[in-house]
Amino acid sequence: MSRQEKIAEAIRQEASVIIHDKLKDPRLGFVTITNVEITHDLRFAKIFFSVLGNEVAYKKTKAALNSSLGFVRKLIAQRLSLRFAPEIAFYDDRSTEYSVRIEEVLNSLKENDEQAKPKKSRRSNKKI
Repeated sequence: MSRQEKIAEAIRQEASVIIHDKLKDPRLGFVTITNVEITHDLRFAKIFFSVLGNEVAYKKTKAALNSSLGFVRKLIAQRLSLRFAPEIAFYDDRSTEYSVRIEEVLNSLKENDEQAKPKKSRRSNKKI
């Protein structure tokens, strides 16, 4: 694991703890930090999050996270003892919703396919 990957994972863990334990914004929904991408020079980090809920929950949570950027950045820098605190930005991650939707479509196709197949008769195949 490279240094960049280790720092990205540490930022993911710390951001998750900070959001769940330190932020008291009522707009925050049930947030999960799914991934962090950080540049090679460790100056910029994209923090991806997922929210349990609908589009309104996503918008409220994104607004709450964006309003707390400075606070989260400061705590991450303190906890990780980095020379430079990376600039952070929050991005919504809809991959779980996308995978659930794909599974629903596949299940409905399977059900339609099973209904369209003619049922085989149970006649015996004895030769006379």
